[in-house]
Amino acid sequence: MAFEHVTAKLVSAAIAQLQIEEFYSEQYTFIFNHLYLKQMTQKERKGIFGPITATLIGNEVSTGDKAQDFEVVGNDLKPVKLSDYDGKVRILSVAPSIDTGVCSAQTRKFNEKATELGDAVVISISMDLPFALGRFCAAEGIDAVVTTSDYLEADFGMKYGFLMKELRLLNRGIVVVDKTGIIQHVEYVENNSNHPDYDKALEVVKKLG
Repeated sequence: MAFEHVTAKLVSAAIAQLQIEEFYSEQYTFIFNHLYLKQMTQKERKGIFGPITATLIGNEVSTGDKAQDFEVVGNDLKPVKLSDYDGKVRILSVAPSIDTGVCSAQTRKFNEKATELGDAVVISISMDLPFALGRFCAAEGIDAVVTTSDYLEADFGMKYGFLMKELRLLNRGIVVVDKTGIIQHVEYVENNSNHPDYDKALEVVKKLG
């Protein structure tokens, strides 16, 4: 009886081990098919920043995609998430650094236009430290845009495919997310010396109400 009891326990343990291995095998297969293969089939993307042509890494997003939640850092060093503004239209204004002319102009532009956008929220995202963002907002009177930094983990940059690998800066662009969390407009600006198409993005926002 003791022998049979031990044998039954060994068989049960072996079955449990096989189930665990099967579970992890399925998980690895899922990760490989949905992440690795997707990355392999995506074309290599580039972003020009001054004399440097950088590689854009992360998940390239498209119109119609479900917007992933992400966490960046506010000027007060507290976390800011996309989901903090659920139920509102969200404009993600992405820029390398507010210390460059085009980036600062981009932020001022959305600050000026914010009053025309109803309850839509403009979230500016760069790799600038929160302290620099705070000084910029105070000096420029930026009070209608939520300025945030992705410096800590590049969470936004990787989830939305805006991270310039060689520079660890964000490529310029705009993403518009509707009230239900679906991406309705995306622009990756190829040359960071150029402005994004503000009019096209704002037109989409106004249609979303």
